[in-house]
Amino acid sequence: MADPKGFLTTTRQTACSRPVEERLKDWNEVYVPGSLLPIISEQAGRCMDCGIPFCHNGCPLGNLIPEWNDYAYREDWAAASERLHATNNFPEFTGRLCPAPCESACVLGINQPAVTIKNVEVSIIDRAWDNGGVAPQAPDRLSGKTAAVIGSGPAGLAAAQQLTRAGHTVVVYERADRIGGLLRYGIPEFKMEKVHINRRIEQMRAEGTKFRTGIEVGRDITATDLRKRFDAVVIAAGATVSRDLPVPGRDLNGIHFAMEYLPLANKVQEGDFVAPPITAEGKHVVVIGGGDTGADCVGTAHRQGALSVTQLEIMPRPNEERNPVAQPWPTFPMLYKVTSAHEEGGERVYSVSTTHFEGDEDGNVQALHLVEVEFVDGKLVQREGTERRIPAQLVTLAMGFTGTDKSNGLVEQFGLQLDERGNIARDAAYATNVDGVYVAGDAGRGQSLIVWAIAEGRSAARGVDRYLTGSSTLPYPVKPTDRALAV
Repeated sequence: MADPKGFLTTTRQTACSRPVEERLKDWNEVYVPGSLLPIISEQAGRCMDCGIPFCHNGCPLGNLIPEWNDYAYREDWAAASERLHATNNFPEFTGRLCPAPCESACVLGINQPAVTIKNVEVSIIDRAWDNGGVAPQAPDRLSGKTAAVIGSGPAGLAAAQQLTRAGHTVVVYERADRIGGLLRYGIPEFKMEKVHINRRIEQMRAEGTKFRTGIEVGRDITATDLRKRFDAVVIAAGATVSRDLPVPGRDLNGIHFAMEYLPLANKVQEGDFVAPPITAEGKHVVVIGGGDTGADCVGTAHRQGALSVTQLEIMPRPNEERNPVAQPWPTFPMLYKVTSAHEEGGERVYSVSTTHFEGDEDGNVQALHLVEVEFVDGKLVQREGTERRIPAQLVTLAMGFTGTDKSNGLVEQFGLQLDERGNIARDAAYATNVDGVYVAGDAGRGQSLIVWAIAEGRSAARGVDRYLTGSSTLPYPVKPTDRALAV
């Protein structure tokens, strides 16, 4: 146990954010660099090293949280990093982007603010990088087996790194021009600077993983060719089909999916554009969708100089405190969340539905018409007399994703079966109905969290390793009983 009295004597304290007026002028991460270092050991000391650490179950990766909390409290940063990497290939990603279901499951959180698990995690890994404690782990020998990974998001990267370390020759295919998937082009710089992706890619290259960008499997290379070249294939193509809003006026100019809007802002930071082809500058912006992707659009619009930003959500505003009956501890509660983007301004409107868009004579969107909605007998119905119009010269649709892209022929060419939700079906070992073809992450699970993507990538890698060699010593963090799979 770290500090036996830590949870009694130390209050919860999180990383400091830079002032809003300062951070809106750049695209750097919103937190003050180094602000965690003076406090993180004491914060780790709040961990009670519970007899039954529910944080383990709350984390899909099965992170050994009490162990690396203890090392962080004792400032044994090398040991803390080793424990952290034992279950997580990319803690610098999860420490910045994960909604921290582990903290919702923290035993201390029953009647006190939970341990700052996420802040401790990112502090350990950032210190490890700064101290040269993250080195390539090339395999001692090669197996002679080959594997292709389709997609370079967190699931694909985790699977590729695990398979490479097991001694297999691994090639990652990415249809975009850079590696990283939604980590690269879906997450704004102010949430995670891309240096964190770049140095992991360099580590993986040094370990032996090969990367091929600008190649879309199903179009640029067929599934048949891929299966001839490789002994096994892992599909980690994500759930990239955005949910649309089929209402009158949807075809007006200025209405875009979030994943059309956000990548262009990131490409400016990569040096591809001087200014983004789609910008919020000088416009009234409406973001439809109240989740994290919507918040990313809000923060991006602020930095581009929007006149106003309004975020719409069809569901009611969540509670600020856990409902012990509907969402009992240690389940992950749906709570009202104020992200860094929301701190920067804008209006959030709940329980509303868009009825139609209004445009000008040139076909550009100028306004959005909405109506208030409420639940009646379990169904959402419109409230009469609540219709109103709000100005909108840029609208982003951030309502989630409906599944993996089937338009490129990947599913058809492989001959893959789909489950009842339209995702690629797999068994408990992440194997599809096609021999030697596995699936991990959102492509098989549906839209989910980054921790689930990494966990599934690691688990699929174990399945592939066993398929190629007959056995595997790779860790298997995800328990089949924790998820519903189509066998």
